[in-house]
Amino acid sequence: MRWLAVILVATLLAGCFTSGKRGSERGLMAHDLGLQPPLLVVDGQRRGSLAIEVRAPLWMDSLGINYRLTYADASQLREYARSRWAGPPAQLIEQRLMQQLDLVRSGQARGKCVLRLELAEFSQVFASPADSAGLLQGRVFWLDPQRRPLAEKRLIISQTAASADAQGGVAALQRSVEQLANELLAWEQELLAGGQTKPCAD
Repeated sequence: MRWLAVILVATLLAGCFTSGKRGSERGLMAHDLGLQPPLLVVDGQRRGSLAIEVRAPLWMDSLGINYRLTYADASQLREYARSRWAGPPAQLIEQRLMQQLDLVRSGQARGKCVLRLELAEFSQVFASPADSAGLLQGRVFWLDPQRRPLAEKRLIISQTAASADAQGGVAALQRSVEQLANELLAWEQELLAGGQTKPCAD
């Protein structure tokens, strides 16, 4: 009888360790922004160093992949159950912008001026059950060495999702960050041409 109890306990423990990987359930999926894309700014192209700082609301400081059903209740923020980000979205975006735009992390001594991105939305938004897009919204500020604003820009970037699930939402949000990098580079070139970034030069 004692051996039967031992075997039963061992079977239950084995079931706990394999849950989510057998039957109809699947394991938790972790996503990031994909492989590093080509560098948009060549090393040494920018006069002076520029730092990046990405801020997000407290509710976005998690690993959840968020979505909204605007056709039902746009104010309700939902989260996919079996998919998550590999890190908080603000950190993933900051890392990607550093990689693509040759930026340094805010607080490093060689970062003279700061590009501060304040995220307001980073989620998959459903207009209908089959129609959704990855939405990135916020504001970006160009700050001088004394952290005073030199310029600011409102961001609304939307990329259509190919499928109405977490995989489609993640892919659309990945593309929204790619578009963000290109828009920030174009903005930098515009400010440089207008002489607004002179305080940031060496």
